Amino acid sequence: MKNDKKTIFGWCMYDWANSAYITTVIAAILPNYFAKAIVGEAGIDILGMNMSATTLWGYMLGTAAFCVFLFAPVLGAIADFSSAKKRFLMGFAYMGSLFAMMLYFCKSGDVGLTVVLFLGSQICFVGGNVFYDAFLPGIASEDKMDSVSARGYAFGYVGGALQFSIALALVAMQKTPADQAMAARIGMAMTGAWWAGWTLLTMKYLKEEKMPYQLPEAYRNRPKVLAYLTLGISRTVSTAKRVGRFKHLTLFLVAYMIYNDGIHTVTSMATIYGTEELGLSTTALMVTLLLVQVVAIGGALIFSRLAGRIGAKRSVMFALVLWSGVVTYGYFIHTATEFFVLGMIVGIVLGGTQALSRSLYGAMIPENASAEFYGFYSVFSKFSSIWGPVTFGVIKQITGSARLSIISLMIFFIVGLILLGFVDEEKAKADKLAFQFSD
Repeated sequence: MKNDKKTIFGWCMYDWANSAYITTVIAAILPNYFAKAIVGEAGIDILGMNMSATTLWGYMLGTAAFCVFLFAPVLGAIADFSSAKKRFLMGFAYMGSLFAMMLYFCKSGDVGLTVVLFLGSQICFVGGNVFYDAFLPGIASEDKMDSVSARGYAFGYVGGALQFSIALALVAMQKTPADQAMAARIGMAMTGAWWAGWTLLTMKYLKEEKMPYQLPEAYRNRPKVLAYLTLGISRTVSTAKRVGRFKHLTLFLVAYMIYNDGIHTVTSMATIYGTEELGLSTTALMVTLLLVQVVAIGGALIFSRLAGRIGAKRSVMFALVLWSGVVTYGYFIHTATEFFVLGMIVGIVLGGTQALSRSLYGAMIPENASAEFYGFYSVFSKFSSIWGPVTFGVIKQITGSARLSIISLMIFFIVGLILLGFVDEEKAKADKLAFQFSD
Protein backbone atom coordinates (compact mmCIF):
# COMPACT_ATOMS: atom_id res chain seq x y z
CA MET A 1 0.00 0.00 0.00
CA LYS A 2 2.93 2.36 0.62
CA ASN A 3 3.88 4.71 -2.23
CA ASP A 4 0.68 3.85 -4.13
CA LYS A 5 0.05 6.76 -6.52
CA LYS A 6 -3.74 6.82 -6.23
CA THR A 7 -3.65 6.67 -2.43
CA ILE A 8 -1.11 9.49 -2.26
CA PHE A 9 -3.18 11.51 -4.74
CA GLY A 10 -6.30 11.05 -2.58
CA TRP A 11 -4.34 12.08 0.50
CA CYS A 12 -2.91 15.19 -1.18
CA MET A 13 -6.34 16.22 -2.43
CA TYR A 14 -7.54 16.70 1.13
CA ASP A 15 -4.88 19.39 1.53
CA TRP A 16 -6.20 20.90 -1.72
CA ALA A 17 -9.72 20.83 -0.26
CA ASN A 18 -9.25 22.18 3.25
CA SER A 19 -6.47 24.69 2.56
CA ALA A 20 -9.09 26.93 0.99
CA TYR A 21 -10.59 27.31 4.47
CA ILE A 22 -7.36 28.24 6.24
CA THR A 23 -6.33 30.59 3.40
CA THR A 24 -9.59 32.34 2.56
CA VAL A 25 -11.44 32.28 5.87
CA ILE A 26 -8.82 32.25 8.63
CA ALA A 27 -5.89 34.06 7.02
CA ALA A 28 -7.71 36.50 4.77
CA ILE A 29 -11.42 37.29 4.72
CA LEU A 30 -12.68 36.58 8.23
CA PRO A 31 -10.02 38.54 10.19
CA ASN A 32 -10.57 41.60 7.98
CA TYR A 33 -14.37 41.25 8.03
CA PHE A 34 -14.30 40.60 11.78
CA ALA A 35 -12.26 43.76 12.44
CA LYS A 36 -14.21 46.08 10.14
CA ALA A 37 -17.80 44.79 10.13
CA ILE A 38 -18.37 42.43 13.05
CA VAL A 39 -16.52 44.28 15.84
CA GLY A 40 -15.70 47.66 14.32
CA GLU A 41 -13.14 50.30 15.26
CA ALA A 42 -14.77 50.99 18.65
CA GLY A 43 -14.12 47.44 19.86
CA ILE A 44 -16.48 45.51 22.10
CA ASP A 45 -17.06 45.55 25.85
CA ILE A 46 -16.59 42.14 27.49
CA LEU A 47 -16.51 41.68 31.28
CA GLY A 48 -16.09 45.39 31.81
CA MET A 49 -13.13 45.68 29.40
CA ASN A 50 -13.10 47.14 25.93
CA MET A 51 -11.44 44.67 23.56
CA SER A 52 -10.22 45.43 20.07
CA ALA A 53 -10.83 43.01 17.23
CA THR A 54 -7.14 42.00 17.35
CA THR A 55 -7.32 41.06 21.03
CA LEU A 56 -10.58 39.12 20.68
CA TRP A 57 -9.32 37.33 17.55
CA GLY A 58 -6.26 36.14 19.44
CA TYR A 59 -8.44 34.80 22.27
CA MET A 60 -10.70 33.00 19.78
CA LEU A 61 -7.74 31.24 18.14
CA GLY A 62 -6.42 30.24 21.56
CA THR A 63 -9.80 28.81 22.63
CA ALA A 64 -10.11 26.68 19.49
CA ALA A 65 -6.60 25.35 20.00
CA PHE A 66 -7.35 24.48 23.62
CA CYS A 67 -10.42 22.45 22.62
CA VAL A 68 -8.35 20.34 20.21
CA PHE A 69 -5.66 20.03 22.89
CA LEU A 70 -8.24 18.25 25.07
CA PHE A 71 -9.57 15.61 22.66
CA ALA A 72 -7.01 14.97 19.90
CA PRO A 73 -4.89 12.20 21.51
CA VAL A 74 -7.92 10.23 22.70
CA LEU A 75 -9.58 10.30 19.29
CA GLY A 76 -6.24 9.38 17.73
CA ALA A 77 -5.92 6.34 19.96
CA ILE A 78 -9.47 5.24 19.14
CA ALA A 79 -8.87 5.69 15.41
CA ASP A 80 -5.66 3.64 15.47
CA PHE A 81 -7.26 0.73 17.30
CA SER A 82 -10.50 0.71 15.32
CA SER A 83 -8.89 1.48 11.91
CA ALA A 84 -11.18 4.51 11.71
CA LYS A 85 -8.81 7.30 10.70
CA LYS A 86 -10.65 7.82 7.41
CA ARG A 87 -14.08 7.90 9.06
CA PHE A 88 -12.91 10.47 11.60
CA LEU A 89 -11.30 12.52 8.83
CA MET A 90 -14.50 12.56 6.76
CA GLY A 91 -16.63 13.41 9.80
CA PHE A 92 -14.51 16.41 10.77
CA ALA A 93 -14.26 17.54 7.14
CA TYR A 94 -17.99 17.71 6.54
CA MET A 95 -18.84 19.18 9.93
CA GLY A 96 -16.16 21.83 9.46
CA SER A 97 -17.26 22.69 5.93
CA LEU A 98 -20.84 23.12 7.17
CA PHE A 99 -19.75 25.56 9.88
CA ALA A 100 -17.69 27.45 7.27
CA MET A 101 -20.67 27.76 4.93
CA MET A 102 -22.81 29.06 7.79
CA LEU A 103 -20.43 32.01 8.26
CA TYR A 104 -22.45 33.54 5.42
CA PHE A 105 -25.11 34.41 8.02
CA CYS A 106 -22.74 36.55 10.14
CA LYS A 107 -23.66 40.21 9.67
CA SER A 108 -22.43 43.47 11.20
CA GLY A 109 -22.46 43.25 15.01
CA ASP A 110 -23.07 39.46 15.13
CA VAL A 111 -20.10 38.85 17.41
CA GLY A 112 -21.56 35.88 19.30
CA LEU A 113 -22.68 34.02 16.17
CA THR A 114 -19.33 34.62 14.49
CA VAL A 115 -17.42 33.32 17.50
CA VAL A 116 -19.51 30.13 17.68
CA LEU A 117 -19.27 29.35 13.95
CA PHE A 118 -15.56 30.17 13.88
CA LEU A 119 -14.88 27.86 16.83
CA GLY A 120 -16.87 25.06 15.21
CA SER A 121 -15.11 25.31 11.84
CA GLN A 122 -11.65 25.80 13.35
CA ILE A 123 -11.96 22.87 15.77
CA CYS A 124 -13.12 20.59 12.94
CA PHE A 125 -10.34 21.81 10.64
CA VAL A 126 -7.61 21.11 13.19
CA GLY A 127 -9.24 17.90 14.44
CA GLY A 128 -9.46 16.53 10.90
CA ASN A 129 -5.79 17.28 10.30
CA VAL A 130 -4.84 14.99 13.20
CA PHE A 131 -6.13 12.03 11.17
CA TYR A 132 -4.95 13.41 7.84
CA ASP A 133 -1.38 13.71 9.12
CA ALA A 134 -1.61 10.25 10.70
CA PHE A 135 -1.95 8.64 7.25
CA LEU A 136 1.54 9.82 6.22
CA PRO A 137 3.65 7.00 7.78
CA GLY A 138 1.29 4.41 6.32
CA ILE A 139 1.18 5.68 2.73
CA ALA A 140 4.84 6.67 2.22
CA SER A 141 8.05 4.79 2.90
CA GLU A 142 10.62 6.55 5.08
CA ASP A 143 12.75 7.61 2.11
CA LYS A 144 9.69 9.15 0.40
CA MET A 145 8.11 10.80 3.44
CA ASP A 146 9.71 14.24 3.00
CA SER A 147 8.70 14.48 -0.66
CA VAL A 148 5.15 13.17 -0.10
CA SER A 149 4.61 15.56 2.82
CA ALA A 150 5.89 18.46 0.70
CA ARG A 151 3.64 17.37 -2.18
CA GLY A 152 0.64 17.49 0.14
CA TYR A 153 1.46 21.04 1.17
CA ALA A 154 2.08 22.02 -2.46
CA PHE A 155 -1.38 20.67 -3.42
CA GLY A 156 -2.80 22.68 -0.53
CA TYR A 157 -1.17 25.90 -1.62
CA VAL A 158 -2.39 25.47 -5.19
CA GLY A 159 -5.95 24.64 -4.14
CA GLY A 160 -6.00 27.38 -1.52
CA ALA A 161 -4.65 29.92 -4.01
CA LEU A 162 -7.23 29.03 -6.68
CA GLN A 163 -10.21 29.30 -4.35
CA PHE A 164 -8.81 32.43 -2.75
CA SER A 165 -8.40 34.02 -6.19
CA ILE A 166 -12.10 33.51 -6.84
CA ALA A 167 -13.05 35.02 -3.47
CA LEU A 168 -10.60 37.90 -3.93
CA ALA A 169 -11.99 38.73 -7.38
CA LEU A 170 -15.51 38.68 -5.96
CA VAL A 171 -14.59 41.17 -3.19
CA ALA A 172 -12.45 43.38 -5.45
CA MET A 173 -15.30 43.88 -7.95
CA GLN A 174 -17.50 45.53 -5.31
CA LYS A 175 -17.54 49.33 -4.96
CA THR A 176 -19.31 50.00 -1.66
CA PRO A 177 -18.52 48.70 1.87
CA ALA A 178 -21.94 47.03 2.01
CA ASP A 179 -21.34 45.17 -1.24
CA GLN A 180 -17.84 44.17 -0.10
CA ALA A 181 -19.28 42.79 3.14
CA MET A 182 -21.79 40.70 1.18
CA ALA A 183 -19.01 39.46 -1.12
CA ALA A 184 -16.94 38.48 1.92
CA ARG A 185 -19.85 36.44 3.29
CA ILE A 186 -20.36 34.72 -0.07
CA GLY A 187 -16.62 34.03 -0.30
CA MET A 188 -16.62 32.29 3.08
CA ALA A 189 -19.64 30.18 2.14
CA MET A 190 -17.95 29.19 -1.13
CA THR A 191 -14.93 28.07 0.86
CA GLY A 192 -17.02 25.60 2.83
CA ALA A 193 -18.50 24.24 -0.40
CA TRP A 194 -15.00 23.89 -1.91
CA TRP A 195 -13.80 22.01 1.19
CA ALA A 196 -16.75 19.60 1.07
CA GLY A 197 -16.69 19.07 -2.70
CA TRP A 198 -13.01 18.25 -3.21
CA THR A 199 -13.00 16.00 -0.15
CA LEU A 200 -15.05 13.56 -2.25
CA LEU A 201 -11.85 12.68 -4.14
CA THR A 202 -10.14 11.91 -0.84
CA MET A 203 -13.08 9.73 0.12
CA LYS A 204 -12.75 7.83 -3.17
CA TYR A 205 -8.97 7.34 -3.47
CA LEU A 206 -7.51 7.40 0.04
CA LYS A 207 -7.34 3.83 1.34
CA GLU A 208 -6.87 2.84 4.95
CA GLU A 209 -5.23 -0.45 5.81
CA LYS A 210 -7.33 -2.42 8.27
CA MET A 211 -5.29 -3.47 11.27
CA PRO A 212 -6.15 -6.85 12.87
CA TYR A 213 -6.80 -5.40 16.33
CA GLN A 214 -9.52 -6.74 18.61
CA LEU A 215 -10.88 -5.13 21.73
CA PRO A 216 -9.14 -6.48 24.85
CA GLU A 217 -11.35 -8.86 26.81
CA ALA A 218 -11.82 -6.35 29.64
CA TYR A 219 -13.64 -3.98 27.26
CA ARG A 220 -15.81 -6.43 25.30
CA ASN A 221 -18.84 -6.45 27.60
CA ARG A 222 -19.27 -2.68 27.41
CA PRO A 223 -21.28 -0.76 24.78
CA LYS A 224 -19.01 -0.32 21.76
CA VAL A 225 -18.82 3.49 21.93
CA LEU A 226 -18.02 3.42 25.66
CA ALA A 227 -15.50 0.61 25.16
CA TYR A 228 -13.57 2.51 22.49
CA LEU A 229 -13.71 5.74 24.49
CA THR A 230 -12.39 4.05 27.63
CA LEU A 231 -9.72 2.24 25.64
CA GLY A 232 -8.73 5.49 23.90
CA ILE A 233 -8.24 7.28 27.21
CA SER A 234 -6.29 4.32 28.62
CA ARG A 235 -4.00 4.15 25.59
CA THR A 236 -3.47 7.89 25.64
CA VAL A 237 -2.36 7.82 29.28
CA SER A 238 -0.11 4.83 28.60
CA THR A 239 1.46 6.48 25.54
CA ALA A 240 1.93 9.78 27.37
CA LYS A 241 4.00 7.96 29.99
CA ARG A 242 6.09 6.23 27.32
CA VAL A 243 6.67 9.30 25.16
CA GLY A 244 8.56 10.90 28.02
CA ARG A 245 11.05 8.01 27.91
CA PHE A 246 11.82 8.67 24.24
CA LYS A 247 14.26 11.49 24.82
CA HIS A 248 14.80 12.73 21.28
CA LEU A 249 11.16 12.42 20.21
CA THR A 250 10.13 14.41 23.28
CA LEU A 251 12.84 16.99 22.63
CA PHE A 252 11.62 17.40 19.06
CA LEU A 253 8.04 17.87 20.26
CA VAL A 254 9.10 20.56 22.72
CA ALA A 255 11.16 22.33 20.05
CA TYR A 256 8.28 22.05 17.59
CA MET A 257 5.81 23.36 20.16
CA ILE A 258 7.92 26.47 20.66
CA TYR A 259 8.84 27.37 17.09
CA ASN A 260 5.41 26.45 15.74
CA ASP A 261 3.95 28.92 18.24
CA GLY A 262 5.77 31.67 16.40
CA ILE A 263 4.77 30.41 12.94
CA HIS A 264 1.12 29.99 13.86
CA THR A 265 0.94 33.44 15.40
CA VAL A 266 2.56 35.13 12.39
CA THR A 267 0.22 33.46 9.89
CA SER A 268 -2.97 33.80 11.93
CA MET A 269 -2.44 37.43 13.01
CA ALA A 270 -0.93 38.84 9.80
CA THR A 271 -4.16 40.08 8.24
CA ILE A 272 -5.50 41.71 11.37
CA TYR A 273 -2.03 43.23 11.98
CA GLY A 274 -2.12 44.72 8.50
CA THR A 275 -5.68 45.97 9.02
CA GLU A 276 -5.39 47.62 12.45
CA GLU A 277 -1.68 48.39 12.86
CA LEU A 278 -0.69 49.29 9.29
CA GLY A 279 -4.05 50.53 8.05
CA LEU A 280 -3.71 48.67 4.74
CA SER A 281 -6.56 48.36 2.27
CA THR A 282 -8.47 45.13 1.86
CA THR A 283 -7.09 44.74 -1.66
CA ALA A 284 -3.46 45.09 -0.51
CA LEU A 285 -3.98 42.49 2.20
CA MET A 286 -5.73 40.01 -0.07
CA VAL A 287 -3.18 40.30 -2.88
CA THR A 288 -0.33 39.76 -0.41
CA LEU A 289 -1.97 36.66 1.03
CA LEU A 290 -2.53 35.30 -2.47
CA LEU A 291 1.16 35.88 -3.15
CA VAL A 292 2.06 33.90 -0.02
CA GLN A 293 0.10 30.91 -1.34
CA VAL A 294 1.71 31.03 -4.78
CA VAL A 295 5.27 31.43 -3.47
CA ALA A 296 4.70 28.73 -0.83
CA ILE A 297 4.13 26.14 -3.57
CA GLY A 298 7.71 26.56 -4.70
CA GLY A 299 8.93 27.01 -1.13
CA ALA A 300 7.63 23.58 -0.08
CA LEU A 301 9.24 21.86 -3.07
CA ILE A 302 12.55 23.77 -2.70
CA PHE A 303 12.85 22.81 0.96
CA SER A 304 11.99 19.20 0.08
CA ARG A 305 14.99 19.13 -2.26
CA LEU A 306 17.12 20.87 0.33
CA ALA A 307 16.17 18.15 2.83
CA GLY A 308 17.38 15.57 0.33
CA ARG A 309 20.80 17.21 0.41
CA ILE A 310 21.32 18.30 4.02
CA GLY A 311 18.54 16.44 5.87
CA ALA A 312 15.12 17.49 7.16
CA LYS A 313 16.36 18.69 10.55
CA ARG A 314 19.03 21.03 9.18
CA SER A 315 16.55 22.37 6.61
CA VAL A 316 14.04 23.23 9.34
CA MET A 317 16.79 24.91 11.36
CA PHE A 318 17.73 27.05 8.36
CA ALA A 319 14.05 27.99 7.93
CA LEU A 320 13.86 29.09 11.58
CA VAL A 321 16.73 31.52 11.00
CA LEU A 322 14.70 32.99 8.14
CA TRP A 323 11.59 33.18 10.35
CA SER A 324 13.56 35.29 12.84
CA GLY A 325 14.28 37.68 9.99
CA VAL A 326 10.58 37.75 9.07
CA VAL A 327 9.40 39.05 12.45
CA THR A 328 12.28 41.52 12.68
CA TYR A 329 11.36 42.96 9.30
CA GLY A 330 7.67 42.91 10.28
CA TYR A 331 8.39 45.21 13.23
CA PHE A 332 9.72 47.97 10.97
CA ILE A 333 7.31 47.90 8.03
CA HIS A 334 4.74 50.65 7.35
CA THR A 335 3.66 50.43 3.70
CA ALA A 336 1.77 48.03 1.47
CA THR A 337 4.93 47.42 -0.58
CA GLU A 338 6.87 46.38 2.52
CA PHE A 339 3.99 44.09 3.57
CA PHE A 340 4.11 42.60 0.06
CA VAL A 341 7.84 41.84 0.42
CA LEU A 342 7.17 40.31 3.84
CA GLY A 343 4.57 38.03 2.24
CA MET A 344 7.11 36.76 -0.30
CA ILE A 345 9.58 35.80 2.43
CA VAL A 346 6.86 34.10 4.48
CA GLY A 347 5.75 32.14 1.42
CA ILE A 348 9.25 30.75 0.88
CA VAL A 349 9.74 29.47 4.43
CA LEU A 350 6.15 28.56 5.40
CA GLY A 351 5.64 25.47 3.27
CA GLY A 352 9.10 24.07 3.90
CA THR A 353 8.89 24.40 7.67
CA GLN A 354 5.46 22.80 7.91
CA ALA A 355 6.06 19.95 5.47
CA LEU A 356 9.46 18.95 6.86
CA SER A 357 8.34 19.18 10.49
CA ARG A 358 5.50 16.76 9.72
CA SER A 359 7.69 14.26 7.87
CA LEU A 360 10.54 14.52 10.40
CA TYR A 361 8.11 13.61 13.17
CA GLY A 362 6.53 10.86 11.05
CA ALA A 363 9.91 9.15 10.68
CA MET A 364 10.32 9.04 14.48
CA ILE A 365 6.99 7.43 15.48
CA PRO A 366 5.66 3.83 15.41
CA GLU A 367 3.49 3.31 12.35
CA ASN A 368 0.89 1.17 14.15
CA ALA A 369 0.11 4.08 16.49
CA SER A 370 0.42 6.91 13.99
CA ALA A 371 -2.94 8.60 14.70
CA GLU A 372 -2.32 8.48 18.44
CA PHE A 373 1.16 9.95 18.06
CA TYR A 374 -0.08 12.57 15.63
CA GLY A 375 -2.69 13.32 18.27
CA PHE A 376 0.21 14.17 20.56
CA TYR A 377 1.80 16.12 17.71
CA SER A 378 -1.42 18.10 17.46
CA VAL A 379 -1.49 18.58 21.24
CA PHE A 380 1.98 20.10 21.24
CA SER A 381 1.09 22.13 18.16
CA LYS A 382 -2.18 23.39 19.58
CA PHE A 383 -0.86 23.90 23.10
CA SER A 384 1.63 26.32 21.59
CA SER A 385 -1.13 27.82 19.45
CA ILE A 386 -3.04 28.72 22.58
CA TRP A 387 -0.35 30.99 23.97
CA GLY A 388 1.03 32.73 20.90
CA PRO A 389 -2.15 34.49 19.76
CA VAL A 390 -3.24 35.12 23.37
CA THR A 391 0.15 36.68 24.18
CA PHE A 392 -0.06 38.72 20.99
CA GLY A 393 -3.48 39.97 22.05
CA VAL A 394 -2.40 40.75 25.63
CA ILE A 395 0.64 42.77 24.50
CA LYS A 396 -1.58 44.67 22.06
CA GLN A 397 -4.11 45.32 24.82
CA ILE A 398 -1.46 46.62 27.24
CA THR A 399 0.70 48.66 24.86
CA GLY A 400 -1.87 49.71 22.29
CA SER A 401 0.52 48.65 19.51
CA ALA A 402 1.01 45.28 17.84
CA ARG A 403 4.62 46.01 16.85
CA LEU A 404 6.01 44.80 20.16
CA SER A 405 3.79 41.73 19.79
CA ILE A 406 5.32 40.84 16.43
CA ILE A 407 8.96 41.35 17.44
CA SER A 408 8.48 39.29 20.61
CA LEU A 409 7.89 36.21 18.44
CA MET A 410 11.60 36.02 17.65
CA ILE A 411 12.23 34.31 20.99
CA PHE A 412 10.09 31.35 19.87
CA PHE A 413 12.19 30.81 16.76
CA ILE A 414 15.52 31.17 18.57
CA VAL A 415 14.62 28.81 21.43
CA GLY A 416 13.08 26.29 19.02
CA LEU A 417 16.19 26.40 16.86
CA ILE A 418 18.48 25.71 19.81
CA LEU A 419 16.40 22.78 21.10
CA LEU A 420 16.04 21.26 17.64
CA GLY A 421 19.82 21.26 17.33
CA PHE A 422 20.02 18.73 20.19
CA VAL A 423 17.61 16.24 18.53
CA ASP A 424 19.36 13.09 17.24
CA GLU A 425 17.21 11.75 14.40
CA GLU A 426 18.83 8.32 14.28
CA LYS A 427 18.40 7.69 18.01
CA ALA A 428 14.78 8.81 17.76
CA LYS A 429 14.14 6.35 14.91
CA ALA A 430 15.76 3.55 16.93
CA ASP A 431 13.62 4.38 19.97
CA LYS A 432 10.37 3.90 18.06
CA LEU A 433 11.12 0.19 17.67
CA ALA A 434 10.82 -0.18 21.44
CA PHE A 435 7.21 1.04 21.44
CA GLN A 436 4.41 -1.44 22.05
CA PHE A 437 0.81 -0.94 23.06
CA SER A 438 -0.05 -1.64 26.67
CA ASP A 439 -3.63 -2.83 27.23
